[in-house]
Parts: sequence; structure tokens; C-alpha cells
Amino acid sequence: MYAFTSRFANVVLKIFGRTKVINKDKLPKDTGYVVSCSHTGWIDVVALGTSLLPNEIHFMAKKELFAKPQAAKFLHSINAFPVDRENPGPSSIKTPVKLLKEKKIVGIFPSGTRSSEDVPLKKGAATIANLARVPLVPAAYSGPTDLKGLLSGKKIHVIFGDPIMLKNEDGTKKDPADITTELSNVMAELQNELDKRGGKK
Repeated sequence: MYAFTSRFANVVLKIFGRTKVINKDKLPKDTGYVVSCSHTGWIDVVALGTSLLPNEIHFMAKKELFAKPQAAKFLHSINAFPVDRENPGPSSIKTPVKLLKEKKIVGIFPSGTRSSEDVPLKKGAATIANLARVPLVPAAYSGPTDLKGLLSGKKIHVIFGDPIMLKNEDGTKKDPADITTELSNVMAELQNELDKRGGKK
């Protein structure tokens, strides 16, 4: 289901959104990694997934989306897994860490890049990457936030930054709080770069 859905979505986004992926060559190879991308609506989730093809991504999604059996079945089929954002338990970390150790990609979507509301998710991204000992990749999206915007032909841009490593140059571990700050700063820089490129037009 993931292969069919992602390739179909890729065609749709390329036709209507004229998708452009920037810095894909920065993505780690031969290892799992966490990618943290700005989030304004469902289209950026789809755009990030298609931008990583042929690699698959496993999405962290709020548990409310899995409330109905049919919705839960579909979400699981496209590699989404539920997380209780209000009361995160051990499984919130166990599932993504297991996937990362299997050299898979995990996507986490803080809301926007500048608000204080997204700090817990960014902190979670840093913690998960730290536990799995994998790189943390910052990313940003600009483009339509809903179907109407997509069908109007608004351009889609996805940009990746350099992977954030978990150790300092001297080999010592970085503090998770420092990693979170670095992630926030880089994501904001990437968003600004997209704005300068005219990604919002």
C-alpha cells in the first residue's frame, strides 16, 4: 500500500505542485535517521514522504487519527504509528527507536518552526535520535496547506539541511537540549531560505 500510495501522490504533487526537492544529497546513507520537518497541514507530510522516494518513511502521528478502525488500518498501511502527545509513554520512544535501529527513517512534524508549542516534539526528535544513535536531519516545507491550494498550482518546496550529529568534534556527547536548540535554529534557517526562494508564491 505504501509503494502504491506514495508513487500516486508523487505524480499528483509533481503535476499540480511542481514539487522541487532541495539538498536531497545531504541525506544519510546506509543508516536510519530521524527527519524533523516543519508542519502546517497534511500536504507537507505527503510531500516529505514523496521527496524521500524510493526510501520509505515511518510517520509519528497523533493517536486521535487512529480512533476509527478503517482509518487506523489505512494509516498503519502507509507506515504511520500512533503517539499520545498529551501523555507520552515508553512506547512513544520504543517504536521509533526500534525502527531506526532497523535502518529505517522516522519522520517527526513539529508545528511550524518558530512557535514555543513545537518545542516538546523537537525535544522528542533529539531524544529519539540520541537513543537510537542515528543522525537527526532538519527539513522545511513551503507550499499549499490544503487541497484547494494544491489544485491552484501553488509550488511545493522541500529542503533538507546537513544532518545534526550527536557528538561534538572531540567525541563527547552533545546535550539533548543543545541538539534541540540546534534543530530549531537550522529549521528556521531552512524556512527562511525557502521564503527567499519565493516558495510561498
